[in-house]
Amino acid sequence: MNELCIPRFKLAQAGKSAKESGWVAWWVACLSFPRHTAAMSENTATGPIIETIPEGDDRPRLMCPDCGYIEYHNPKMVVGAICTWEDKILLCRRAIEPRIGHWTLPAGFMELDETMAAGAAREVWEEARAEIDIDRLIGIYEIPHVSHVYVFFSARMTGPSFAAGPESQDVGLFAWSEIPWDDLAFASVTWALEQYREGHSAIVHGTHEKSKK
Repeated sequence: MNELCIPRFKLAQAGKSAKESGWVAWWVACLSFPRHTAAMSENTATGPIIETIPEGDDRPRLMCPDCGYIEYHNPKMVVGAICTWEDKILLCRRAIEPRIGHWTLPAGFMELDETMAAGAAREVWEEARAEIDIDRLIGIYEIPHVSHVYVFFSARMTGPSFAAGPESQDVGLFAWSEIPWDDLAFASVTWALEQYREGHSAIVHGTHEKSKK
């Protein structure tokens, strides 16, 4: 066995023994070993570099030829919220690409170890410096061709305070008639606002649109 794969071998052994006492113990054991080492970075000839269909799978994955480790690439989760204060909606003018300078709802990629609602609240604070209480799920907007899944919530601001975060040029509260519809950054934002306005139960929307997210 290649010495660069020893941590993964130990991981598998620990997982095998811990598995007997339940999945929680197995997962804790897995997390106790590194998935990447400095030695792996120094030698690019080892690691998940071979594309093949693993046994029992139905699609190509990257695998390590030495230890059999499989690298899985999964969809990215994006969470955001329609935040209101006195019947007005909080929007942010983007300071980063893509769609810099256009208006959007505060939203972004989930981080590890957080719930969707917590992630949405964090994004609102990071982009608009506002604190919120989540009300309900508005819906899920799927974009398969880029492997993104958007989850939008309805939320109430806990106070009138807000300010532009590092990823926003400007932040503002808009009445429905004041929303800059032609200057919204993404189709997903338009969809979420329309869903919020109609007040329907949460739904799932799939799209193949490639011009905007």
